[in-house]
Amino acid sequence: MSTVLIIIIVIAAIVLIAAVVSLLRRRAAEREAERRRLADEASAHRQQADSNVSRASELGREAELHKRQADEHAAQAEEHAAAAGEHAEKASELDESTRTAGKAAAFHDEQAAEREEKLS
Repeated sequence: MSTVLIIIIVIAAIVLIAAVVSLLRRRAAEREAERRRLADEASAHRQQADSNVSRASELGREAELHKRQADEHAAQAEEHAAAAGEHAEKASELDESTRTAGKAAAFHDEQAAEREEKLS
């Protein structure tokens, strides 16, 4: 009976060792699958990060262009405002000259009418 017991123990040990080896292989395969999944995710995130860096750089250049254009337009607006002020001042002066010339014309028209009346 001891031979049969030894054979049973050896078979049980072989089955146990096979089960342990199978479990170890399965765990190794799961770890490898997890490692590949994480590597794929890391690669996808890296690509997205690179894409975002490129987009941020492009947007930064575009923003800088718009800032320069805004500064140029602001400078032009100041120049136009100054020119508008000068034109408004000149128009006011000319309006005053027009009123003065109109009053002078009316005065001289009255004087001419008086002189013509004296001639008649």
